[in-house]
Amino acid sequence: MASFRFPDDLIALRRRQIRVYNRLALRPDGGAAELRRELIRLSCLISAHPYWAGRGWSLAGRVELVRAARSGPDGVREVVVRWTGEEFVVTGPEAGR
Repeated sequence: MASFRFPDDLIALRRRQIRVYNRLALRPDGGAAELRRELIRLSCLISAHPYWAGRGWSLAGRVELVRAARSGPDGVREVVVRWTGEEFVVTGPEAGR
């Protein structure tokens, strides 16, 4: 199994991306377009990070990056958005915040 050691700035980018996604999932009254643009920007920054040039992109690496973003005292988790057939329901660790 491959061992992944991510730079702090890459983990910080992924945590920021999760936080922005959570804000968007909670259906803000305004600013959804701005949040979507920020998600795209962060996705590009993560994908173009020099770490991937040296290690190569892999699905396992992306999964481990999410795990790294969740861990530690600054870790953050994604909310879960589900369609009930009538409405979207947001649940998860930050849904109540």
